[in-house]
Amino acid sequence: MTSSDKPDHATETPAGPSAGNTPAPTGVAAQDWATAAADPQYRAAVVDLLGALAYGELAAFERLAEDAKLAPTLEDKAELAKMASAEFHHFERLRNRLAEIGEEPTRAMEPFVAALDGFHRQTAPSDWLEGLVKAYVGDSIASDFYREVAVRLDADTRALVLAVLDDTGHAGFAVDRVRAAIDAEPRVGGRLALWARRLMGEALSQSQRVVADRDALSTMLVGGVADGFDLAEVGRMFSRITEAHTKRMAALGLAA
Repeated sequence: MTSSDKPDHATETPAGPSAGNTPAPTGVAAQDWATAAADPQYRAAVVDLLGALAYGELAAFERLAEDAKLAPTLEDKAELAKMASAEFHHFERLRNRLAEIGEEPTRAMEPFVAALDGFHRQTAPSDWLEGLVKAYVGDSIASDFYREVAVRLDADTRALVLAVLDDTGHAGFAVDRVRAAIDAEPRVGGRLALWARRLMGEALSQSQRVVADRDALSTMLVGGVADGFDLAEVGRMFSRITEAHTKRMAALGLAA
């Protein structure tokens, strides 16, 4: 994943009113994997989560490698190649973790292939700048979603998920290149702002579809497995993701 602009509440423990007043983990979030996985529904939810993340990282690797072909300079091409490599290493960590807990990685990823491939087909960039905005905005929305879930996972799974969501360097790179392009030709900003709004809508719709299609993940989000979520909290979660998107748009010099 690509964004270093993490929402303020997205820490490794459940969110509190402020950074200095964050409560200690409770329930599942205070347990290790061996303890939490004794609940078969929780285990199924984590397998789904890791499968979705793993395929997301594999797809990000493929997309960045493809986007490198659109790069206007060798320096840009090399930068994207480096980021693609980082995404593949994240994929390997997730694949290895699935195998370690006795799950077949391909089987865990398969339920998410159609939704993620569909998202990428519907949001294929037409040029270099659209590709950068997609990597920065689109992947960041996905990262925010997974961080929201991660704060209520068991300690072992939470640490892995947060590690693979670390910035690959794309955030600063994308902001620099997009802002430079807008400075050089201000009209580009309007087109990219429309593109980013489309990405936001498609990414949120895709996230909601994935959750709705997987019973274990749905139950996790509405409080049946992980602690602290209810239907109202799901609404607040998507509000926080939207707010973070607005901040990223401002960083790009675009109107949300």
